[in-house]
Amino acid sequence: MGMIQEFKDFLQEYKVMGLAVAFIMAVAATTLVQSLVNNIIMPIVGAVIPGGDWQTATFMIGAIKIGWGAFLGALINFIILAFVVFLIAKMLFKEEKVAKK
Repeated sequence: MGMIQEFKDFLQEYKVMGLAVAFIMAVAATTLVQSLVNNIIMPIVGAVIPGGDWQTATFMIGAIKIGWGAFLGALINFIILAFVVFLIAKMLFKEEKVAKK
């Protein structure tokens, strides 16, 4: 068996192409969620923040400056992405359970 055939078998056995497609879709979904958070959700949050600039929102604890605005945006990104992954996993596991019966 030649090296090329072994490589093809490796790609098929470990479903590398499916993994690559899933990775590309995840990157696209991440970009979409970041846009949703940055351009739709956070401007609404920014309306209630004094000065309105959520990305640079900070507060002081003594001499310590804590920048919470960017963290809040990242936290909302994470929650949305985690929820989408949860829904997809729930849907896939449900189909898997149905197939096993």
